[in-house]
Amino acid sequence: MTGHVRRVPPPVDTGAPHPARVHDYLLGGGHNFAADRELAEKVKQQLPAMEDVARLNQAFLRRATLYLVDTGIRQFLDIGSGIPTLSTLHGLVQRAAPDARWVYVDMDPVAIAHTEMKLADAEGTAVLQADLRDAAGILDSDLVRRLINLDEPLGLIAPMLHFVPDAWDPAGVLAGYRDRIAPGSHLVAAHLTLDQNTPGLPEAIELYAGTRYQVVPRTHAEVLDLCAGFTLVPPGLVGFGDWRPESPGDSSSDPAINSVVWAAVGRKP
Repeated sequence: MTGHVRRVPPPVDTGAPHPARVHDYLLGGGHNFAADRELAEKVKQQLPAMEDVARLNQAFLRRATLYLVDTGIRQFLDIGSGIPTLSTLHGLVQRAAPDARWVYVDMDPVAIAHTEMKLADAEGTAVLQADLRDAAGILDSDLVRRLINLDEPLGLIAPMLHFVPDAWDPAGVLAGYRDRIAPGSHLVAAHLTLDQNTPGLPEAIELYAGTRYQVVPRTHAEVLDLCAGFTLVPPGLVGFGDWRPESPGDSSSDPAINSVVWAAVGRKP
């Protein structure tokens, strides 16, 4: 598996690995550099199934967002979005619902630069550089208000909560959005965990300590607390491979891999 980019966005440091680009490489994407590929290969040495983890995470997000489309959601706010992958979530949603709108939010200039490049010709989408802790600033920004009506239900996508340290109060961060969005809005959450004692995972996580963003795995109970105020739709908070799988590619034959990430979709009453 190899990856490259056609051009380098101006603020990007190509010599330092970035978790979003590592994830892109693991999915076979082209928005990564040698430093990202080097880190990804080291991670795979510790956890050979890491490519499956990346794939299953993307498959969960696909199923969850299309579930939201089926419930009538047509606007989405993706906080801590990283770099959109090969099969972008907004593209998937807009194929199912052409009138859907999607706003990507990330504080990292690397992720923003890559996302802007990928969204250059995408209608009904926008990217906002902002600190996800500033829920009020994000929701009240002119860019978000142009695409999202806060009086109508939206899909709040939070796929990278394990990059939010305890010092940031992740439950409080999500509550800032929950308290502002309309009833009927949904949360899509995915969070890495060590609950299954998956061999090699602690060592793989430790490799990220040398990047700007360290991984903070959390327990099932801790992730459930993050979803407070949302009524979880069946099957509740489960391993991402066990959240409404639709095809063999949506899960792994290894139960430990299916539960490396806790996943849930919740509705605000």
